[in-house]
Amino acid sequence: MRQANEMARAFLRALMMTAALAVSASAPAQADPGTFPAFVGPPWLGVSMDAGGDIGVTVEHVVRGSPADKSGLHAGDRIVAIDGTKTTAPGHVTRAVGAHKVGETLAVELERRGSATTASVVLASRPSGDEILKMDLVGAPAPEWKKVTAIAGAPTGIDKLKGRVVLVDFWASWCGPCRMLAPRLSALKDKYGAQGLSVVGITTDDAEKAAVFAEKTQMRYGIVVDKDGDTSRAYGVTALPTMLLVDKKGIVREVFVGYDPGAEARVETALKALLAESAPPAAPLPPPTPSAPRPPAR
Repeated sequence: MRQANEMARAFLRALMMTAALAVSASAPAQADPGTFPAFVGPPWLGVSMDAGGDIGVTVEHVVRGSPADKSGLHAGDRIVAIDGTKTTAPGHVTRAVGAHKVGETLAVELERRGSATTASVVLASRPSGDEILKMDLVGAPAPEWKKVTAIAGAPTGIDKLKGRVVLVDFWASWCGPCRMLAPRLSALKDKYGAQGLSVVGITTDDAEKAAVFAEKTQMRYGIVVDKDGDTSRAYGVTALPTMLLVDKKGIVREVFVGYDPGAEARVETALKALLAESAPPAAPLPPPTPSAPRPPAR
């Protein structure tokens, strides 16, 4: 019963995160008459927001490459009105987006660092959740880990692994595919660890449960406990398992959502290519501090 409750809570968290991250209308746009009926997703803005208030709704995150990003919206902007109508809750933004079609323009009034500004956002078709995740992460620095506890010799942050290729796996003990994936990740770590590969598993399970699961599934790599889910949210993770390949410079290069045995060769090929890349140059050593003059001998 407890496991079922945890699965239900995780599903609801994922559902809420997906809804918050990609503001869109509920009905897809219609294809032009006489054309082959291709699916077009609902109009999409591409932001996550806070709960709002009398002075507007604050943008907490903007998806890279989204309509909001292309129009110049930034995290920290406060949306005060859309098409001349005041916005005080995320639902107001959702309804405003839903009242338009893909390709139409939203007139967004913003407050940015105390100054009023405007943005014209051309709405695009909403990508799938997996596509949104890849848009947001691939090619960008891996987000910092937030409020995590490292166990089993894991690093305390992604920044500690610069110069190594890192395979980050988001998992949970209730996740069946995660159970199948863990031994395979251990095998990759054993095979390529000496060549510069680090494997890290991140979970919202508590430390005791994570340790038991790690032993049962032969995890021979470090585990990071993300108890409050802050790091999972920073990465936009809404499905498990989700794996990221991070290069030696700390840039996300690949994202794999779900477990597909047929994709194992693709994962290994991708990490081998990253291992073959040159490591970033070491930071220059600071100049030596001049020593204080020695007092005259007495």
